[in-house]
Amino acid sequence: MKKYILLTFLITTFCFAQKTSVYCIGDSTMANKKDPEKNPEHGWAQVLQSFFNDNIVVINKAVNGRSTRSFINEKRWDSIYKQLKKGDYVLIEFGHNDEKIEDPSRYTNPHTAYRYNLIKFVKESREKGAIPILLTSISRRNFNEKGVLVPTHGDYPLETRLVAQEYNVPFVDMEYYTELLEQSYGSEKSKELHLHFKAGENAFYDKEKADDTHLSLKGATEIAQIFVSQIKQSKESSLEKLKKGIK
Repeated sequence: MKKYILLTFLITTFCFAQKTSVYCIGDSTMANKKDPEKNPEHGWAQVLQSFFNDNIVVINKAVNGRSTRSFINEKRWDSIYKQLKKGDYVLIEFGHNDEKIEDPSRYTNPHTAYRYNLIKFVKESREKGAIPILLTSISRRNFNEKGVLVPTHGDYPLETRLVAQEYNVPFVDMEYYTELLEQSYGSEKSKELHLHFKAGENAFYDKEKADDTHLSLKGATEIAQIFVSQIKQSKESSLEKLKKGIK
């Protein structure tokens, strides 16, 4: 009996040890949404687990409305830092709310506070033996009258690219690949990736909805697929465990 209990304990411990945690930190474009069976809005990290096997555990800590500043000041990063262990991954995607220049609790200058907050996430992840992955913000659906997709993120994606390069951080240029996605759908059909409903068309909304930032289930799934495809193609040796966990 004792041998059976010991064997069960060893097997359970071994199986648990094989699992790799993937922490997602960011804003509403990543975050889990309440009542997902009825709510048309989804964050792309909300559907990410479905692309991985059971050895990868996606822990989505992204929260609506957060910037690098507010995520740190609300101690959300501290709570994750305490849990990080060697071999974990940290997906870092901010920028949408760092741009909110009218809100001092969220705004960061892209070249100073935003940059140094990203560096903080990178350095402190590495202190715990975790592997940070930097991501640029996903594109908004912002077509002009000529059908040209106009960027809205200013210098935030540039600073993300520069930090990734300077600190040799695995990097996925989500802005670029989601621009390609929006352009492939075109000005009108790209509404399917977001939240566009006429009044009374969807029971979750009591009036007309036209949101070009947040994602439908289709948009979230497409963007999660982009991330997974880029990881699969990466030659970064530090991403091998993540790659092996892809279905």
